[in-house]
Amino acid sequence: METMSSLDLMAATAFGVEAVTARELRALGYEAKGGLPGQVIFAGEVGAICRANLWLRSADRLLLRMGSFPAPDFDQLFDQTRELPWERWLPVDATFPVHARSQNSRLTSVPACQRTVKKAVVRRLQTVYRRQQLPETGPLTRIELLLRDDLASLYVDTTGPSLHKRGYRPWVGEAPLKETLAAVLVMLSFWRPGRPFLDPFCGTGTIPIEAAMIGRNLAPGLQRTFAAESWPTLPAAHWQQARQEALDVAQPQLKHPVLGSDIDRHAIGLAERHAHLAGVSGSVNFCQQAFEHLEPPASHGVLIANPPYGERLDDEQALQRLYDALPRILRRLETWSWYFLTSDRGFERRLRRRADRRRKLYNGRIACTYYQFHGPRPPAATS
Repeated sequence: METMSSLDLMAATAFGVEAVTARELRALGYEAKGGLPGQVIFAGEVGAICRANLWLRSADRLLLRMGSFPAPDFDQLFDQTRELPWERWLPVDATFPVHARSQNSRLTSVPACQRTVKKAVVRRLQTVYRRQQLPETGPLTRIELLLRDDLASLYVDTTGPSLHKRGYRPWVGEAPLKETLAAVLVMLSFWRPGRPFLDPFCGTGTIPIEAAMIGRNLAPGLQRTFAAESWPTLPAAHWQQARQEALDVAQPQLKHPVLGSDIDRHAIGLAERHAHLAGVSGSVNFCQQAFEHLEPPASHGVLIANPPYGERLDDEQALQRLYDALPRILRRLETWSWYFLTSDRGFERRLRRRADRRRKLYNGRIACTYYQFHGPRPPAATS
């Protein structure tokens, strides 16, 4: 394959997460900038496909931009798509479904847009490979079309299944929190390895496990594969180098394990299994415990939680008792910093305290606020 000095790449994110993903990319050495909502744009050599897929904790997927152009009608969509160098990434036997979205554009029929792009790519590959038939029996390479304001942007998906699928959570509980969002909650907090950490509504363990992975500098994608790994046009040596780099920088077990508790015994059992699969069993401690029995495990620390809220759990009376108990229980942790993700708009009123910071995030399709209550700075010996 021809070596390309720089590729146009885009990390797709949930709304409100763009700044977190941009910081992650800058930490990897890439100059990232925000694009449209849900997009972070950056450039990198071909190895960036491997490194970003392995390391991004907050993004949903990594897309390779093929090109952008005005497409007010189907003729221009076809002609401009056909001109793009699809053969750089699609071998003669590639399987390439097309997925499209159209927003505020004259081309409103998504199926028709998908058919047009598919036909144009087929025509390009037939010409380049001098083949009348393309078998589509080879590696899967999904093409993404975004039409917005009559501007077409075409991407190749390098990720495959969403990046939240780390590979450690085959079992989920009643109200699962995506791994990507759990990591975002930790990265937006004051928590650092060595500081006490507690999630008193841990469910199947996602927030504590993501914290332990962050604390140990474990690349979240090490236990899974990606769509681009099957591309013959992306040499395996790039993936081997990126994986070895990730293994080389991984840290040993945390000296002070992060803590998770939940009233549900079954959920705690799943959490322990998930921690084992994630390779962080020695860095996370789980226990079955009702929130009402919570006692501070240390004088200072960070509490991060996604407590139950009504859209997903049906026992309204139990939910009301839980929220009524919050101020009383949290008084036991006055020297801690608290972070709560909830859709409850009256959450600050329930706590009788205004948050120091608020951030709008989405838990799936549910609009939530991440309330951040900053505790006093811990003594230097425990920070």
